[in-house]
Amino acid sequence: MKAWRLFAAHEPLRLVDVPEPEAGPSDIIVDVRAAGICHTDVGYLDGSLTHALGAMPITLGHEIAGVISEVGSDVTGFQVGQTVVIPASVSGPGTGTDGGFAEQVRARDHQVIALPEGIPWEQAAPATDAGVTSYHSLRRGGVRAGTRLGIIGAGGLGSLALQFAHALGAEVYVAETNRTIWDRLAGLGAVGVAESIREFADRDLEVIVDYAGFGTTTDDALVTVGDRGTVVQVGVGVQRADISTTAIVGKQVDLLGSLGGTHEELVEVLDLLAAGTVSSEIELVSFESIGDSIDRFRRGEANQGRLVAVRD
Repeated sequence: MKAWRLFAAHEPLRLVDVPEPEAGPSDIIVDVRAAGICHTDVGYLDGSLTHALGAMPITLGHEIAGVISEVGSDVTGFQVGQTVVIPASVSGPGTGTDGGFAEQVRARDHQVIALPEGIPWEQAAPATDAGVTSYHSLRRGGVRAGTRLGIIGAGGLGSLALQFAHALGAEVYVAETNRTIWDRLAGLGAVGVAESIREFADRDLEVIVDYAGFGTTTDDALVTVGDRGTVVQVGVGVQRADISTTAIVGKQVDLLGSLGGTHEELVEVLDLLAAGTVSSEIELVSFESIGDSIDRFRRGEANQGRLVAVRD
């Protein structure tokens, strides 16, 4: 079968022939129907995140949805023909083992979650990473009905977080530099939209989640959040930031990091998708163009929404 493989950092992916995976006793083989393309994949190629991968060469693709084609002898609770997703994880396909940029992928039974009916493949795949990551960060910050929430960056993660927060009943203010999507953000439930979160310094925001992480955005969040507020850091646009310790100490701010999410949270995200409460903005691409699509992320040409490769 064909697979997009990474052989070394600072090299492009190669589309090569590889053997079809075989199921061990606790394994499930999934015919891939959709695989999301993520900024993290750029990090695997450019060397900044390559250390997190398993042994190379490796097939990338950590946002996966598909149909079970084989189950191992010890697997219970799953059957051939069932639709499933595979949550993104450090030890999972696309990071620790060969991933979903291929015709088939192998996962352990505990890494697989049943996919509810009615969710399109292109929505299911990014839910396994972008969806659960944005949802978990809101939970991490304690967002609930009535919370005055600031969101920095309304790309793939931030736009989903806006929808989740709106569904929870939060009062949401969004900082987004791309003015062309402001109307869309208002339609998704944003009470206010501006280029900088500092524009909402008079709103006494209780929680700010930074999905950009460009250093200045982290500092903006700390300076803007209200007394005893919480800043949740998700984006890592830069590895280091110059931030105001005066704001942290003076306002007794909680600065928290957030990464990924739990299986239970992914189930909640899938239920919201099935109910039509939230959806990702998606651009469909072909499996043959996965290499070029990752390069689009590297060039900054795919910052809004998600790119998803869908197979017929």
